[in-house]
Amino acid sequence: MKITVDKSVLENILLHLQPFLEKKDTSQITSHILLSTDGRTLTAKATDYEIGLVIQTNSVSVEEPGSLTANGKKLLDIIRILKDEEIELNLDKDTLHIRQKRSNFKLPTYKSSEFPIFPTTDGKPKIAINSQVLIESLKKITPAADTNNPKFELNGALIDIKSNQINFVSTDTRRLALVHIDSQNDAELSIIVPKKAIIEIQKLFSDNIEISYDNTHLIITSEDSLFYTKLINGKFPDYNRIIPREAQRSIKLPKSAIITAIKQITTISNDLKLTFQNDAILFESLSDDNIEAKTAVEIENGFESPFILAINSRYILDFLSQVNGTEFTLEANESNQPFVLKDQNFKTIVMPIVI
Repeated sequence: MKITVDKSVLENILLHLQPFLEKKDTSQITSHILLSTDGRTLTAKATDYEIGLVIQTNSVSVEEPGSLTANGKKLLDIIRILKDEEIELNLDKDTLHIRQKRSNFKLPTYKSSEFPIFPTTDGKPKIAINSQVLIESLKKITPAADTNNPKFELNGALIDIKSNQINFVSTDTRRLALVHIDSQNDAELSIIVPKKAIIEIQKLFSDNIEISYDNTHLIITSEDSLFYTKLINGKFPDYNRIIPREAQRSIKLPKSAIITAIKQITTISNDLKLTFQNDAILFESLSDDNIEAKTAVEIENGFESPFILAINSRYILDFLSQVNGTEFTLEANESNQPFVLKDQNFKTIVMPIVI
């Protein structure tokens, strides 16, 4: 294989592939990327077996078609230090030669035939959903997805497809985030997508994508790329049982003023107490030290008697970071029961701190 490609093109491809490489054990072939060409198109692949990405480009000059592998991180490090000019990649026996004028580098390669095989979309059913709706929905629920939970099904997000709706759900057991989309679907399906994959999907795609799936993989394709992730095999909690069916108290709150008040308190403590009075909400720090922070937001809320909620500030700030409007709704029953933060079709159910 021998090709010539512009530095900016190759560097951009390698940057996108970095999150998909095996980082801990560089002796594994999954620490390498696979470059191949049929004479017109350059195809680049990277995978750690759990997630994978394929990128294609026609911005390449091919002298000899073929394929090769190279350590993805080291190849990027080399390309970065070269000038913004064309770069030649040439496979000679088992060694990759990287040349730009008088600069020469060599990297060892593995056999291309040993590189992991990627799943394909052939014959697989598709999920019909607008690309932007998918990305926005995943973005809203990502903060509530857990990491390193012994219950593997919580380390990702549920995509629950019903005949007339799609629900996106995640939970770390202290809160649950849900986005509801009205959608007519031919088949019902529930899959759990790992959090790492959810984050990469948001980086990679914005529009014009197709989503395919089977029992083990979710595959997303666009004009010049293919992304896949293994699905989490497990049973997601029954989220409908967690959502309160009614609320004794409901109040619309100003987003900006609430964020400002919470951030003032978090200079002292991430845990805070909210006291809803008839004409104001008092914010107080919950800290074991002899340090105190207090502030208030004046708002007519109609509460006949003071109502207290103790909360982790991060849960509210994560929710509010995904709210586009100027207001949101808080619904609550008792101080020690889960309360709900709502914005149109997006809600987060939060377990309060017991004080």
